[in-house]
Amino acid sequence: MKGIAERLYNGIVKENPTFVLMLGMCPTLAVTTSAKNGLGMGAATMAVLILSNFMISLLRKIIPDAVRVPVYITIIASFVTVIEMVMHAYVKSLYDSLGIFIPLIVVNCIILGRAESYANKHNPLLSIFDGIGIGLGFTIGLTTIGIIRELLGNGTIFGLQIMPDSYEPISIFVMAPGAFFILAMLCAVQNKLKLKGANRHVKDDGGCNGDCANCSKKHEEGTEVKNNG
Repeated sequence: MKGIAERLYNGIVKENPTFVLMLGMCPTLAVTTSAKNGLGMGAATMAVLILSNFMISLLRKIIPDAVRVPVYITIIASFVTVIEMVMHAYVKSLYDSLGIFIPLIVVNCIILGRAESYANKHNPLLSIFDGIGIGLGFTIGLTTIGIIRELLGNGTIFGLQIMPDSYEPISIFVMAPGAFFILAMLCAVQNKLKLKGANRHVKDDGGCNGDCANCSKKHEEGTEVKNNG
């Protein structure tokens, strides 16, 4: 259970593909014009991650190293084709919205990266939960960006009117530059929170409180050394 929980935490928080590793930026920036698109792309990618991780882990001991990457791509492409056909059959509107980015899941570096770095070295159960964790992290990232862009750009979330009728939509947020603005903002917030969390436990024998920006201790010590010299 500890390994499973660690895999989930790793994918959602520690190695979040969107906000930490900065992987899969093409669909992240292109399809997140709405919360629905972000959730749909994240769910499709997570399904491919889980299935490909499981299959690659099962076959890891019989796949020759010389053809390892081509075999991975073939497996991933097979599952992407299945997911694409399912979406076309049951969620046609979402399929039309995501368009070419569904088959492009094949070349998403997140999936091939997890196959090479994790599924190729671990058992099927842990590989499945690694796919779930990374997939959830990616889905959360895309959906969050989609929610903010849709809210600011259209005044809606998942198509439901949130802003009052007097609200003037900021159309740039549903255009390409808006994706960069929102991604940069969320990454900055995450880095700020991460920095605070790291500094919270920093304390040395000299009484440092971890607030390096306002710490004058080093400056005073440097001045003293210079004067003694």
